[in-house]
Order: sequence, then structure tokens, then C-alpha cells
Amino acid sequence: MEKVLKAFYKSSIVTSLILGVLGILLIFESVATILSISYIIGGCLIAAGLTAIINFFRNKIKDSFNELNVVYGIVTSIAGILIIKNPHVIGSFIPIVIGIGIIINSAMKLQYAFELKNIHNHMWKVTMIISIISTLCGLILLFNPFAGAVILTKIVGGFIIIYALLDIFSTYTIKKNVVEIKNVLEKDVMEAEVINEKEKKKKKGN
Repeated sequence: MEKVLKAFYKSSIVTSLILGVLGILLIFESVATILSISYIIGGCLIAAGLTAIINFFRNKIKDSFNELNVVYGIVTSIAGILIIKNPHVIGSFIPIVIGIGIIINSAMKLQYAFELKNIHNHMWKVTMIISIISTLCGLILLFNPFAGAVILTKIVGGFIIIYALLDIFSTYTIKKNVVEIKNVLEKDVMEAEVINEKEKKKKKGN
């Protein structure tokens, strides 16, 4: 369990830092950032498509799976070319993708807030408030009420930075109190096992 928790902390902090950097870039280098992301995604799609097409011609067995492979390669390559030719299209998808990710992550943190509440830890309120604010940031990015605004990318960048900072603080709070949560859960399990043993003895006695 400890390994899983350590991996969770590390992943959460790294993700928040990456999002923080992305938010800063979207604020100060909006156009360049969108273009770079679009070219990277487009390049990856073209590379994946060409690889699938090459594998089709290299494979001597022309079965239905191999034919599907070449169709995938052509469609993926075309999609990559369209993204590179129209890089600003990606800008409209970035808030949606990041918004969904933020909502999922915030829901996980909200669950930890309830765990803290169950063990009567006073930090549960702070963790819950941060989770709710983070969720609101995700919803705002997802539904994008600023569509058509000239400063859309800068606003998106600002919300991403706010979320990143809140998430780092929330992760630190959970990490600081997770030992207490673990001890309480282990105690509950031990008490449940004791109760089960007593019930088994009673049944045998009867």
C-alpha cells in the first residue's frame, strides 16, 4: 500500500508541476504553446499512421486485421496533417481534456477528505474546500464559457495554475495525514476480525 501511495504522491506532484508550467506558457506564450502542442500531436499521429502503413506492406499475410491496420494508418496520418495545417483547432480541445482530468483528480482528493472526516481530522475541511474549488476550475475549463474571447488561452492558463497550486497543497495535506488514516483503517479491520472470532466461538458453543 505504501508503494501505491508513494507512486500516487509522486504522480500527483509531477502532474501539477507540468500543468503549472503549461499554464504559465499559455499566459505568456499563448500562440507559441498552442502551435508547439499541435505540431507535437500532429507529428505523433503522422508517425503512428506511417508506421501502420509500413507494417501493412511488410506483412505478407493480407488478412482483415492487416487491412484494418492500413485504414487506421491512412486515417491517422490524414488527421495528423490536418492538425499541423490547422494548429489553432487544438486550442479548443485543450481546456476540455485538462478539465476532465482535473475533475477526475479532484474527485479522488474529495474521497480522501471524507476519509479525514471519518477519523475526525480537522484538515478534512481544508481538503474538501480545495477539492471543490479544483472541481469548479475543471468544470469551467470543460464547459468553456469564455469561448470566442481573445484572451481565452490566458484565462485557461490562469485556471490551470490555480488548480496546480491547490493540488500540490492538497496532496501535501493528504500525505501528511495518510498515516493516521492508515492506522484507523487497520484498527477497524482488527476490531472486525475480533468480532468475527467471537461470533464464531458463540456459534460453536451453541
